[in-house]
Amino acid sequence: MSSIYHIIARDGHAKRGELKTVHGTIQTPVFMNVGTAAAIKGAVSTDDLKTIGTQVELSNTYHLHVRPGDDVVKKLGGIHKFMNWDRPVLTDSGGFQVFSLAKLRKIKEEGVTFHSHVDGRLIFMGPEESMQIQSNIGSTIAMAFDECTPHDASREYVQASVDRTTRWLARCKAEMARLNSLEDTVNPHQLLFGISQGGTFQDIRVEQAKQIAEMDLDGYALGGLAVGESHEAMYETIEATVPYLDSLNKPTYLMGVGTPANILEAVDRGVDFFDCVYPSRNGRHGHAYTNHGKMNLLNERYKLDDRPIEEGCGCPACRSYSRAYIRHLLTAKEMLGMRLLVLHNLYFYNHMMEEIREAIEEGRYASYKKEKLEKVNGTN
Repeated sequence: MSSIYHIIARDGHAKRGELKTVHGTIQTPVFMNVGTAAAIKGAVSTDDLKTIGTQVELSNTYHLHVRPGDDVVKKLGGIHKFMNWDRPVLTDSGGFQVFSLAKLRKIKEEGVTFHSHVDGRLIFMGPEESMQIQSNIGSTIAMAFDECTPHDASREYVQASVDRTTRWLARCKAEMARLNSLEDTVNPHQLLFGISQGGTFQDIRVEQAKQIAEMDLDGYALGGLAVGESHEAMYETIEATVPYLDSLNKPTYLMGVGTPANILEAVDRGVDFFDCVYPSRNGRHGHAYTNHGKMNLLNERYKLDDRPIEEGCGCPACRSYSRAYIRHLLTAKEMLGMRLLVLHNLYFYNHMMEEIREAIEEGRYASYKKEKLEKVNGTN
């Protein structure tokens, strides 16, 4: 049983837990705010993140390796000092770039060779390199190096890829143990999460989940979902896989997901951790998440609307500014408009996770989920 993760309450398969880390205790379920290059897009500072209730910031291994360089981050004391953030940070392994940079890469047993999207230079990354980069960054939680397969990949390809990802995971675990023992490591208490892959082939997922659960890692993630398959297929895959990831003793992380509805459904299936670019990306494009559905602030109907984005919302945007003003900022292409909407959306997600935790503790998650789904799926 994990000594750093424990479940406070259960309501069906939904879990209310805590994960203790060297950078603070994470209350779960949790939504991690995505700051790919050590910053939330939309001019959001780390002080802002604390104001809106952020628990965990997520940055990307590949992007920080390319720019400014993980060696630079290490020389400056690690990512926490670099970005002035004293709470937990999770770093993705770079594995998703193996998927997203498909036209620029070549996969072998040793690792992956691909071209930088910035300057075209050749980069090699394997399990050891990914762990070394993440160790230099000094994140709280490091993700194992994996391959995220396309949703329409053949069963034969997926099986071979999953087998390789499992072999890579063993190499990640060994390398992290070595790195955490070094005298000059930035964070000798860095945690490692393994990743379940297998597309929507449930038997492949379950078999691999059994194998990686035996490695006794600090947590386990489901990768390779929300990459084109239907929501129903995603939910069925989560439901089939989570029980085999030692989910009562270890936290479970659904990578890259998702909409408020996705999160509500996945919590009901035992997931603890989430991340997604939706709230920040949609905010930068004028869209706001509310309890009455998603709003497009660029619509003409808000031109003279002096109400906040959402009545009763405690975010910095709703406390001080009107829909009309934010719409003006967006149409005038003033950065403040994007910033305010990103803050609102991240606050909405963070506050929803607080509501979820409270509902699980009080044994009313089913009714909360039903009511919340009706709200967020509404029109505004």
